[in-house]
Amino acid sequence: MTDRRPEEGYDPLTAYGYGYGYEHGQGHAHGHGYGYGHEQGQGQEGYAGQPQQPPPQQPQQPQPSGAWYPQQPVQGYAQQPWYGEQPWYGQQEAPAAGQQPYVPQGYQPQGYAPQGYVPQGYAPQAYPSPGYVSQAYPSPGYAEPEHAPPAYDPPPEPEAEREPVPGRGPGRAERRRAARAARDSPAVVVSRALGEVFITLGVVMLLFVTYQLWWTNVLAGQQADQEKDRIQRSWAAGRAPGAFKPGEGFAIMYIPKLDVVVPVAAGIDKKKVLDRGMVGHYSEGRLRTPLPSARSGNFAVAGHRNTHGEPFRYLNRLDPGDPIVVETRDAYYTYAMASILPQTPPSNVQVLRAVPPGSGFSRPGRYITLTTCTPEFTSTYRMIVWGKLVEERPRDKGKPDALVG
Repeated sequence: MTDRRPEEGYDPLTAYGYGYGYEHGQGHAHGHGYGYGHEQGQGQEGYAGQPQQPPPQQPQQPQPSGAWYPQQPVQGYAQQPWYGEQPWYGQQEAPAAGQQPYVPQGYQPQGYAPQGYVPQGYAPQAYPSPGYVSQAYPSPGYAEPEHAPPAYDPPPEPEAEREPVPGRGPGRAERRRAARAARDSPAVVVSRALGEVFITLGVVMLLFVTYQLWWTNVLAGQQADQEKDRIQRSWAAGRAPGAFKPGEGFAIMYIPKLDVVVPVAAGIDKKKVLDRGMVGHYSEGRLRTPLPSARSGNFAVAGHRNTHGEPFRYLNRLDPGDPIVVETRDAYYTYAMASILPQTPPSNVQVLRAVPPGSGFSRPGRYITLTTCTPEFTSTYRMIVWGKLVEERPRDKGKPDALVG
């Protein structure tokens, strides 16, 4: 509120003031708000649709002594009891002659209705007004458009990381992060799979090599020993010499220098003879050779150099004169090593002739020929060893000197 004193030329009846709407008549439809108003009642009506009635006149309250404003009320002014004494104005001197008296800001023009005034016949209504019906959304008859955009789902908020509590394990977010970090990338998975494949292949190859170089020798040695025992039992039973079936053992070969004792079977079949650790006699087809008991000819045999008993592995270590003994049912035949052909093609079958070329023999005789593969662990070429009969000893006279010493 404005605290102004009467000044020269000041007309309180035409002055504008600043204050609340209920002091000057301007405001909301219910009389609330701020605004400027003319003291003669400019502004909106206090209540919409209701004529304003001036408040009833009340007798003037006694004024304190020394008050400067007149004792009689101004025309149209009705002093309200809520003003009471105005201690903040203090004791004011009366206006000088010719000056208009000062009218306080609490002056209310005629027709003013205070804020608490309720016109006659007015009845306030609670919100909402009678007859109002609230409708749920969407209203009846509303149809969703055919191509309505999909509802927007806001992205989930990232889970807040929680600091680990002393004495407790890591939080869920940390466990998930640790699981993602521990997860292998595709490159790691592929390299690991290839590594496992290569390791598996390496193990398989190692097992295969072990089988070929060691286990086949074990099996072939057992089979050769069984066949040797069978041959000796047949001799003890008095079986007469004659033709032998393919794969059937009929003699035993000794190479003392190489510590070899191996049965000799008919034929050179790989599965039936050679892979079973035995030495095979060339006894079939155009490669057929005579037995040791023949009066002339070349007794030829073949054997493995590596794996499956490998009876001829160190055949290259023989020197001229080293004995090679063949035992049959009736006699021991001792041959002296004569010469060696280190390498020749497998197609060279001339080495099996009665007088083999390159052996150093010049005329027919009683010879022996040993053939095997070379180099070691391959079958590219053949190595040939020849020997000449030096002694035939009946079995009833005992073993020859080559086996006794």
